[in-house]
Amino acid sequence: MKDLFNISGKTAVVTGGSSGIGLMIAKGFVEAGARVYIASRKAAVCEEVAQELSKSGECMAIPADLSSEAGAKALGDAIRERETGLDILVNNAGATWGAPFEEFPESGWDKILAINVKGPFFLTRELMPLLKNTATKEDPSRIINVGSIDGFRTGGPAFSYGASKAAIHQMTQNWAAQFAGDQITVNCIAPGPFPSKMMAFMTENEEMRKLLEDNVPLGRIGAPEDAAGLAIFLSSKAGSFMTGNILPLDGGVLIRPNASAG
Repeated sequence: MKDLFNISGKTAVVTGGSSGIGLMIAKGFVEAGARVYIASRKAAVCEEVAQELSKSGECMAIPADLSSEAGAKALGDAIRERETGLDILVNNAGATWGAPFEEFPESGWDKILAINVKGPFFLTRELMPLLKNTATKEDPSRIINVGSIDGFRTGGPAFSYGASKAAIHQMTQNWAAQFAGDQITVNCIAPGPFPSKMMAFMTENEEMRKLLEDNVPLGRIGAPEDAAGLAIFLSSKAGSFMTGNILPLDGGVLIRPNASAG
């Protein structure tokens, strides 16, 4: 039982790993002994974060723009040049867009669906051979998608964002059914309120943060340990018999009557 949550020696790719929930997961993996590649669009920031995380373990930066099939292929090529197998893929890179219904632009759909839905699809396709190379019945390879509680809820101005995350939830279950025979599990973390660039306008304002926390049944927003802990669980022996699950990580927001924020 002492090794139930052990992921040391595993190799992981975390997209959007230089900030927000991606950084929380990447940091947790590194400190737990995994060999981690982080990818994000801004090369300088990606490299800086990798250097910082490398103080605690092994972390490499590969800048990538996952808004196109070509960008996903470039990242896939870069990983294949360095590794013959992959244990964990975390599809976290994402973006959001908010505007009133009457003003919501076509670009607000194109950008969000490209990054949030097409990006994970094409990158997973690129890295599938590496995931298959390490997969066994005793220790499956893992795909962890990052969705959102907005993929479950209605209301709000983030029309394309919520739709994109609902698509990720469906794609998670679709993949889980398809890849089970290859000994690859596919699960999805659906976060609620966490400190991130997307949520900075609320979490970095004392009054707004208090309102946000008051709407969470557990009385706080998510912490780095919450995101890292769930990702490590899904990647370890403890989570090896789970697949096709969308797991809200929201402090109870979804089960609060008339939930309206998160």
